[in-house]
Amino acid sequence: MGSSVNAPFVPPGTGWPGDPARADTPVAADAASVRSLAAEAPSLHELVARQSVCRACPRLVAWREQVAVERRRAYADEEYWGRPVPGWGDPSPRVLIVGLAPAAHGGNRTGRIFTGDRSGDWLFASLYRVGLAAQATSTHADDGQRLLGARVVAPVRCAPPANKPTPDERATCAPWLVKELGFVAGDVRAIVVLGGYGWQALWPALKEAGYATPARRPAFGHGAEVELTSPAGGTTLLIGCYHPSQQNTFTGRVTETMLDTVLTRARTYAGLPGPEGR
Repeated sequence: MGSSVNAPFVPPGTGWPGDPARADTPVAADAASVRSLAAEAPSLHELVARQSVCRACPRLVAWREQVAVERRRAYADEEYWGRPVPGWGDPSPRVLIVGLAPAAHGGNRTGRIFTGDRSGDWLFASLYRVGLAAQATSTHADDGQRLLGARVVAPVRCAPPANKPTPDERATCAPWLVKELGFVAGDVRAIVVLGGYGWQALWPALKEAGYATPARRPAFGHGAEVELTSPAGGTTLLIGCYHPSQQNTFTGRVTETMLDTVLTRARTYAGLPGPEGR
């Protein structure tokens, strides 16, 4: 699967399960090429392929590849993805889930967003309980997991040092999210935003993607709701949710019930069946 375990990233088109890219997928090298390659992507599949090979932010490229070579002791014998982690899930989602950025030893290792770390353990378990995932766990790229009417994206596609991307890095990555929002806008009926950073980053992307947004940005809060008019003319419900980070789950700021309640609200609003219909 892929390349040598000592390589800083998996070369596209070398057999990693679910890799959307090919050896000739165009690579963004700076902010301008991110904008053009995102805008010109002819399909969602081609967009996520281009996301997955982006090299526009030198600090993030260096960090994600350093982590992929040095690795955590628990994963010392594993090959790391070491590339940007693209949006993943149903290509025509009714529910969209917006995170923050991949984890260095989670998505940066497995190649799938929210996969292989504690936050992902909580998120996928909840998605399964409410009927939006086929399995309760998401551990690696070929584990058989599927999202049911749902898709997960992030405003920043590379694992950042100390989990803190810079404002310039966030701005450089934004066109990938804008274009992805545009591709799925006709299907999405509910958007769940995990954490205040995701909430802050999503608003300008929604506006640029063609959503009618309020003049005054609503404050983030767990369970906060805002109805938006989508570019397709329908109504989309935006829901805030505390991020299932290890700090939040350990302290009880987020509980399983809290997470399930928000995701159930999104699933119900979007008209998707519950777990009994899985």
